Amino acid sequence: MEEALPTPVSFWSKISAFRTMAWEAYKKKPISHWILLFLSSAAMLVAFPASSILSRLYYSNGGTSKWIISWVAVAGWPLTALILFSTYYFCKTFPTPLNFKLTLSYIMLGFLSAADNLMYAYAYAYLPASTAALLASSSLAFSALFGYFLVKNKLNASIINAIVVITAAMTIIALDSDSDTYGDITNSQYIIGFIWDILGSALHGLIFALSELVFVKLLGRRSFHVVLEQQLMVSLFAFVFTTIGVIVNKDFQGMKSEAKSFKGGTTSYLLVLIWGAITFQLGVLGGTAVLFLSSTVLAGVLNAIRVPITSIAAVILLDDPMGGFKILSLMVTFWGFGSYIYGSSSFGKDPSRQ
Repeated sequence: MEEALPTPVSFWSKISAFRTMAWEAYKKKPISHWILLFLSSAAMLVAFPASSILSRLYYSNGGTSKWIISWVAVAGWPLTALILFSTYYFCKTFPTPLNFKLTLSYIMLGFLSAADNLMYAYAYAYLPASTAALLASSSLAFSALFGYFLVKNKLNASIINAIVVITAAMTIIALDSDSDTYGDITNSQYIIGFIWDILGSALHGLIFALSELVFVKLLGRRSFHVVLEQQLMVSLFAFVFTTIGVIVNKDFQGMKSEAKSFKGGTTSYLLVLIWGAITFQLGVLGGTAVLFLSSTVLAGVLNAIRVPITSIAAVILLDDPMGGFKILSLMVTFWGFGSYIYGSSSFGKDPSRQ
């Protein structure tokens, strides 16, 4: 028997029930919780788009190294360490003991994270920032798929619909490649950037699922300092792997000459890299805090919002091309995000926690 479609009455009754539960949840939490959640959400919505703009600005102003931008993405790990050590001190908590399996998982996640950052570096080298951000949003679909196979998270019709719709949005962008490139980017370079962005999004989804698997199988508990520990260890190992890559590729030696030829000079070059490291790490910390304080549903909502923020900022600040196909892709992506959020919400609960 076919499942009956929801009536408008049942839909609005769900909305009313959700509002009631949201209000009850608000009353149960202290004001400090909501202040921290607001700051974390703001960090995601500001820092991630800023990081994307700065990555593209590095290449548009004369930067060429893929390894340097990958290194910048993890060079801000001391910020996480600072917050974690403060948590130990003020909250009287202690570090989680490391064993062989946990250490090995951090090393593996760090290596995958380093590879993921390198893939995204190729994307921002050859794609407009708005296009790169749209393609990167497909990581949500990959997270749902890998979460289903690895962590046994639930999939329903809405989430499957989201995966299909987001895939369609990526196809729409591909159809408009001729009008979506900068003047100095060839078609072959655009294709390379497109492929690496999709592969990076797939790997990002895998990393997200594996990180959740580490919590389920090895850590078994979710507290803020444990979440920060995982983020710190993964970023630290990613930093080590990326630093080795930069050294082998001799890109540190080339930074001095690259800075001299950079548009705006050495000062602008250093500011782009420093703020790139800070904003990326703040975005990661904000996302980590949102996941801990709220749910993956809210994180999905904020990810949906930051895609148009990045696109609009790129059009204004970097003169990104914004044709009809890309606008259509943006709208379709919103549809996909909305379907995912509706399918995952279940009155505000994560499907993975049910």
